[in-house]
Amino acid sequence: MSFFNELDTYTQLKGLNTKEIIEGVCLDPRIGSHYNNPSFGYGGYCLPKDTKQLLANFNFVPNKLIRAIVESNDVRKDFISEEILSRAGKRVIGVYRLTMKSGSDNFRESSIQGVIKRLRVKGATVVIYEPTLSADSFDGCKVIHSFKEFADMTSVIVANRFSEELESVKDKVFTRD
Repeated sequence: MSFFNELDTYTQLKGLNTKEIIEGVCLDPRIGSHYNNPSFGYGGYCLPKDTKQLLANFNFVPNKLIRAIVESNDVRKDFISEEILSRAGKRVIGVYRLTMKSGSDNFRESSIQGVIKRLRVKGATVVIYEPTLSADSFDGCKVIHSFKEFADMTSVIVANRFSEELESVKDKVFTRD
């Protein structure tokens, strides 16, 4: 995941087509094409915890790869946050769904939460549209329960995965999907 996220960062900065580059890399049968879609970083309940534990276990073992994977995830979230801020300016940033995968209702430790924290540290106003939440706020951000209201009040909509629901506002959507 970190490799494809960094490849996406490179293609974004160089004006290349991420999908075409990844499809080319995936022609190598040792890599294949399963789950090579870039995202805002890896997240979830297990993977961040497990990679940090693995890094701790490697504490006295010469290594670069494990440390690089953990650091790469932080660098990715920093980069994504800066990209979003460069598009939004001082306007309201909307986060469409806290979940990591389409069809999921699990957002424990999702990578978007790290992006939200970085945006807020930089002074951005962030609102969230997450239909599975009944609360009016999440981690200091206002939760908007109406998609129309959410879409109307935001200048940029951040979506880890593009959904058909976003089609009418696709010009506002920032995704790496």
